[in-house]
Amino acid sequence: MHFARIVLRLLLSRRRPSITKWENSSLPLRVLPTEIDINFHVNNGMYLMMMDLGRFDALVRSGIWRTIRARRWTGVISDETISFRKSLKLGQRYSVESKIVGLDDRAVYFEHRIVSQGDVYARGIVATRLLTQHRASVPLQDLVGVFGDPPEGLELPEWIHEWRGHNAK
Repeated sequence: MHFARIVLRLLLSRRRPSITKWENSSLPLRVLPTEIDINFHVNNGMYLMMMDLGRFDALVRSGIWRTIRARRWTGVISDETISFRKSLKLGQRYSVESKIVGLDDRAVYFEHRIVSQGDVYARGIVATRLLTQHRASVPLQDLVGVFGDPPEGLELPEWIHEWRGHNAK
């Protein structure tokens, strides 16, 4: 089911308005019956799937997806952290707000927020490592070549460096 949703998102996102590589993206969605758990709210693991859809939407609309596919790069999630604030219910409308918050020699970092009627329900940070067709990490110089330099003043928060450092041990 998740694979089909990602493929559908890749196709549908091509019809949505373009965005710049560093621009915020907002993907409107609605809670489906397959996303709720025994407590009749969205299952915690589904939030990560929702964030996947937001990330693919942003990558396609910014043109990054086409570039990384042309280079035969693949992305793998190396770290994720998520905080929950409220529960989404069946049928509820929400949006996945996604943006790139930085990159370093190990990953590209995305922030995702699940938002409904102006309230943040969940927030996640996802570290995505890009790999060459030979499974080697894409060098930072090549990442900057595709993503460009981060906008003036945009730097990864220190806590992300600490978080990644602790997870690498």
